[in-house]
Amino acid sequence: MELKDTVLKRRMVRNFADKPVSPEIIERILELTRHAPSAGFTQGQSFIVVTQPEMRKAIADTCEESEYVKSGFDPFISKAPVLLIPCTSELAYHRRYQEADKVDDKGNEIVWPVPYWFMDIGCAVMIALLASIDEGLVSALVGSKDLKALRTLLSIPEEVTPVGVIAVGYRAPDRPSPSLKRGRKADQDYIHHEKW
Repeated sequence: MELKDTVLKRRMVRNFADKPVSPEIIERILELTRHAPSAGFTQGQSFIVVTQPEMRKAIADTCEESEYVKSGFDPFISKAPVLLIPCTSELAYHRRYQEADKVDDKGNEIVWPVPYWFMDIGCAVMIALLASIDEGLVSALVGSKDLKALRTLLSIPEEVTPVGVIAVGYRAPDRPSPSLKRGRKADQDYIHHEKW
């Protein structure tokens, strides 16, 4: 599939068929995420793969899946056969940028004008979303409303931040988000040439 086709086909899907996804497909998706950009090649990104139904349900609860269901959506988080939990470690970036090849001429870590640990995991997430399409799957990224509970459920170390939950599976008929009625932002508000 051409990249353009993959990008245009990507959307957040809120229902999944009752069909398992082979571990080999998930491994291929995650292998591609390893090629996401990483400031200083820190590689502070990581993913947790969850397939057990009771754990998927517990994770869905941290995402307040019941609120989606009340709004007319299927219980798509717990129903997805695979949940990927993308994580990042800010501390890994600070450690990396205190190494000899990254400190300034006075031996100090750089001042971070942008938290690149979030930028880098965002890039890895997008690769996962697009790789899912390339594998004939669909996905949805949702946020957990209770990171403490999510950390506890998955034994995530304190220095690691889970940034969401990616539900992955085969498509089933779903209800598109009503937010799509807003339409895309006008080109003149989105694209600025030479300066704002």
